[in-house]
Order: sequence, then structure tokens, then C-alpha cells
Amino acid sequence: MEENVQMAFMLTILAGLATGIGSAIAFFVKDKSTKVLTFAMGFAAGVMLYVSFVEILPEAVNKLTEVYNHDEQIGTTYGVLAFFVGMLIVAIIDKLIPAAENPHEFSVGLQEKSAEDGVPDPKKLMRIGMLTALALAIHNFPEGIATFVTALDDPELGMTIAIAIAIHNIPEGIAVSMPIYFATGDRKKAFMYSFLSGVVEPLGAIIGYFILMPYLNDTLMGLLLSGVAGIMVFISLDQLLPAAEEYGEHHLSIYGVVLGMIVMAGSLILMM
Repeated sequence: MEENVQMAFMLTILAGLATGIGSAIAFFVKDKSTKVLTFAMGFAAGVMLYVSFVEILPEAVNKLTEVYNHDEQIGTTYGVLAFFVGMLIVAIIDKLIPAAENPHEFSVGLQEKSAEDGVPDPKKLMRIGMLTALALAIHNFPEGIATFVTALDDPELGMTIAIAIAIHNIPEGIAVSMPIYFATGDRKKAFMYSFLSGVVEPLGAIIGYFILMPYLNDTLMGLLLSGVAGIMVFISLDQLLPAAEEYGEHHLSIYGVVLGMIVMAGSLILMM
């Protein structure tokens, strides 16, 4: 168990700090090009959709089925209900965060950056970047709990989720760093705020450890896994793919989705 706890914390830290990778990538994106961001969002959506439907949700249903005396109908029912509850949770979080401050509304920073007069308002850009970092931290908190509790129960599945969330966090890191970088011209400051927003995921893992550990059992794990799948599917369909479609070529985002699915399928095969 102790080894699993250490592994779970490590995976959560790596997933959270992937926002820093997005921040670094943003520095190499051409001033008015959104192709890299479009492909990255499509890739992240492909990874999350594939792993949710092929790995996480079936694992959750199997776990719940075993709990309820191998009754597939009950196990599937509870798994599906938890799946949609996960969707509802992230939908409520998004509803409570205004679109301009939402880390999944990637268009904001890009619109400011590509102003026709070529002189974006630094104060407005800085505000967008700061609020995006704050909103991203709010989103990362439940992701940290999900990664931790999953890795605690099943390290291999936890690694899969950590990879998927890390890939998802990369374009979010871009959304945080781009407005701040173009407002201040300071690479270090842009990277720092992106980094700090990702640190919230390990914080979620620590709180999950102390609060959920006494109650963790196969039933709760099955419900949590189903909820995680719902959260990842909602983020992909409601946020990543629409943003990718709006700010890039249609086929480019689809290529990203397909490649993301291929990469995750390959990684799952290698982990068997």
C-alpha cells in the first residue's frame, strides 16, 4: 500500500506539472498561428475519449459488478449513473466560471494576441492570464483527486489516467502562458503562473488522501472511476473539440483526435 501511495503522488505531480510543458510550447508558436494549439487540443481529446470509453468506464463497471454479486445490470446501472454525474460536476464548475476566465475557452487569449491594430492591451492580457490560471487551478483540483485515488487502487490504470490528464493539461498551459507572456514579455513570469496552476493537482491528491482514504472501498472506487470517465468525456466534447474546430482547420483537429487515440491504444497495449 505504501508503494502505491508514493506512486499515486508521483503520477499526480507529473500530470499537474504538464501545464509547464504547454507554457514552454507557447514560446515557440508563431505569433498568429493557432495550428499547434488546434492539433494539441484534438490530440488531447482523442486521448481522453479513447481511454475513458475503452479503459476507465469498463474497469469501473466490472468493479461495481463484482461488488454487487456479479450482477451486470446493477453494476452497469451504477457505473452509467456515476459517469453522467461526473459530466454534471464539470458542467457546473464551467457554469460557475465566466467564459472569459475559463481555462477551456482558449479563444480569449488568442483573440487578444491577434488584434488587428497589433497593440493588444497589456493590462487586459495580464488579467486574462491571471484569471485563467486561477480557473485552471479550480479545474485541476478534482483531476488531482481522481488521478491519486485511481493510482492508489490500480497503478497501471492510474498511469493511464495520469498520461491522459497530462496531455490534456498541455494546451491548458498554453492558454495560461500566452496572454501573460504577450502582456509582459517575461517568459519566466508566464511559466511561473502556469506552473503554479498545475501544482493544485498534487494538492488535490493530498486532500484526497486524508479525506477519502478511510472510506475507500471497491464501491467508491468504481463510482469514482466512472465519474472520472464522465469528466474527461465532457471536457473533450464540450471544450477541447469545439475550441479546436473554431481556431484551426477542421481536418487538423480530427487528425489530432485520431493520432491521440492511436497513441493511447498503443500505450495500453504495451502496458498489458
